Amino acid sequence: MGIVRSLHVRLASLLMLSAGALAACTSSQDVLEPSAITPPPGNVASTAELDAAAAGQPVSGPQTSSVAAQPLPTASAAATGTARLASVGIQFAPIVGPSVEAATTLSNRLALQARERGIRIIGRSGTGTTHMLRGYFTPLIEDKQATVVYVWDVYDLSGNRVHRISGQETAAAGSGDGWAAVPASAMDAIGAATMQQLAAWLSSSG
Repeated sequence: MGIVRSLHVRLASLLMLSAGALAACTSSQDVLEPSAITPPPGNVASTAELDAAAAGQPVSGPQTSSVAAQPLPTASAAATGTARLASVGIQFAPIVGPSVEAATTLSNRLALQARERGIRIIGRSGTGTTHMLRGYFTPLIEDKQATVVYVWDVYDLSGNRVHRISGQETAAAGSGDGWAAVPASAMDAIGAATMQQLAAWLSSSG
C-alpha cells in the first residue's frame, strides 16, 4: 500500500506540470523529447488510472491486451499484420517524467524495436504519420527496488485516443534518489515491451 500511496502523490504532482510544445524528434537517436507536456483536457491519464496500473489492475479506456494470451497467427494473418505495420508511421510527443538519461535509453530501444518490426518513426518535419504516442512515467524507489510505472496513450490523426498501453517495470535500485536510482535496464525493458505490445495491437487492428 505504501507504493500506491506514494504513486498517488507523485502523479498528482506530475499531472500539474505546465504545458510544453507538442513536438517529436527528427532522428532515431533522439526519438523522444524528455520535456513535459500536459495533454488536452479529457485525454489526460488520470491519477486513478495510473494507480490502477501500478497495482496491476485494469484501467479505463482503450487498452492493450496481453500479447502472450493471443493465439498464434496463421500465415495469412501474419502477412496481413506485417503489411499493416509497414503502413504505420509513429510520431512521439514529448514524454512526461523521465530524466534525459532515462529517456535516451528508452528512445534508443524504441527505435531499435521499431526498425526490427518495420515500423517507421516519423520526425517533427516528416510526413506519413498515422499515430501519435504520448507517454507518462514516474519512478518509485522503495526497499532497494526501483519501479517505473508507465502509460502510453495512442492517438489517431484526429486527436482521438484509440489505444492505451500501461505497465510497470521493477529492478534493483541503483545509488541516488528518483530517476538516478532507476537502472538503464529498466528503461530498456520498457522500450522493448512497449513496442512489442504496440506492434501486436497495430497488426490486429483494422
